[in-house]
Amino acid sequence: MTQQDRSAHPRADGEHTTTTVEQGRFCLARCTCGWRGPARRARSMARTDAQRHTDN
Repeated sequence: MTQQDRSAHPRADGEHTTTTVEQGRFCLARCTCGWRGPARRARSMARTDAQRHTDN
């Protein structure tokens, strides 16, 4: 079962909206722009990947 931290719907203002998705024992970050982070075992690392993506 896939779980998400935040909504993955694109924003009207074009701003990036990230989510973290669990896939089995791994968690990865995704963005509405199509970016995907690496699979991580720690949710906190996936959230950090998402934050770094939106900071750029």
